[in-house]
Amino acid sequence: MQMTNFEELKTLLKSTPKKIAILPHKNPDGDAIGSTLAMYHYLNKLGHTCNIVSPNDFPKFLKWMPSAKEIVIADYRPKVAEAIIHQAELIFILDFNTVKRIDDLGNWVERSKAPKILIDHHREPDTFDFMYSDIEMPATCQMVYNFIEAMNDLDKIDKGIAECIYTGIMTDTGGFRFRNTSADTHRIVAELIDKGVEVDKVTSYVNDSQTQGRLKLLSLTLNNLTFLPEHRTAFMFLKREDLLENGFQKGDTEGFVNYGLSVENFIFSVIFIEDTHHNFIKISLRSKGDFDVNEFSRKHFNGGGHMNAAGGRSDMNMEETIAYFQSLLPEYQEKLASIVI
Repeated sequence: MQMTNFEELKTLLKSTPKKIAILPHKNPDGDAIGSTLAMYHYLNKLGHTCNIVSPNDFPKFLKWMPSAKEIVIADYRPKVAEAIIHQAELIFILDFNTVKRIDDLGNWVERSKAPKILIDHHREPDTFDFMYSDIEMPATCQMVYNFIEAMNDLDKIDKGIAECIYTGIMTDTGGFRFRNTSADTHRIVAELIDKGVEVDKVTSYVNDSQTQGRLKLLSLTLNNLTFLPEHRTAFMFLKREDLLENGFQKGDTEGFVNYGLSVENFIFSVIFIEDTHHNFIKISLRSKGDFDVNEFSRKHFNGGGHMNAAGGRSDMNMEETIAYFQSLLPEYQEKLASIVI
């Protein structure tokens, strides 16, 4: 593990107890919630007083995780969230690398004089006091494991911490399917299983707790699925009324975009989802091989992420957004055609 000023941070964490704030990004996923909860439990074992502050709520299928109920949701309790950040003596920033990803919390974090610790695997990070940034890592949860190992504290990983780390790795690797899933990933997972993780139960908690509304939305999404074989591309969309009519809950559309990649010879899949409250389109992009959706999203949709998984947004309406997306594909025709999977 390569982290700036690590020995200084190690001394800080191994000395006197401190008030620590731990932050995931907005719209937190399994890796964000898993990494923050794992760090929360670990730092508590070191004697610190910790609080997790999330900008907004997270999916129901993650709320089984140990101490998930303790997470402070800034949307619901803004004054409590602000006080936690204001009083923090250390701030951990997990699974995101710029304060732009946490909305109003970013202003409070920037004003805080507390040292800030980044652990993240996304590209182009802001600068923080302590930084463990590695874009080759498949999940921030794997980085949290490495961090605990570097602290010489693997013995402090109990079943609960192991479940949190496993959940983040499993979800961010697409069930260990993505290309950045490494031998080290599997070795760490083996250690987590030895710590007590019951793979079948965790998988069931995450994948088998779907609502009727989610399945109806999946049906609508697949009905809207469009194939562009000349570009090896698939796209799909959901409009605001689709979401509202089917009782949309946060996390209901998680993973839908991957269906486009399940078709033979298709390497690029995109889903466009109209926000239920604001006039913009949320975009999720996935790819196979070395087609870089991070670059594509940064260039065209004010987003970013990883080579094979990225997000973005459009302030145009749905029809205009889809038309614009399709107009971009000829520019990438040669690249899309050349990729071998």
